[in-house]
Amino acid sequence: MDRLAAGPDVLFCYGTLRFDAVLEALLGRIPARIPASLPGWRAAALEGRVYPGLVVSAPDDTADGIVLTDLNSREWKILDAFEDVRYELQALTFSSGALGWAYVWPHDEVQPENWDAVEFKALHLPEYAARCARIAPALAAGRPKPE
Repeated sequence: MDRLAAGPDVLFCYGTLRFDAVLEALLGRIPARIPASLPGWRAAALEGRVYPGLVVSAPDDTADGIVLTDLNSREWKILDAFEDVRYELQALTFSSGALGWAYVWPHDEVQPENWDAVEFKALHLPEYAARCARIAPALAAGRPKPE
């Protein structure tokens, strides 16, 4: 499905993109958002990474997050480049019944435990947001994400 042609053009964020500091660093603003959840999915901890991956889970599991509701095409391009080829953009149905997009983790390295947003905020957020601010100009210019 073509995101730009199909709509609705909203993005479910379950990991680092839930944090204002990360959004501000990447996009230069904090988009409008509403709370949301995805039943049957979870934000899994990933081996050796400080960010999570959205993976299919038990039907009674739920991935909580936010939906960004007013992204423009420039911001979508930045976020697509930020998530790069490691993630797959998929249309999913929220617990509200509404449709939206989410970056899904299609690889191994998935840990049995869920990603801990509180731990990420305490241990990694300032450094992570600073890195996002450093790479944002390259992403906005359409260049690949620097490693």
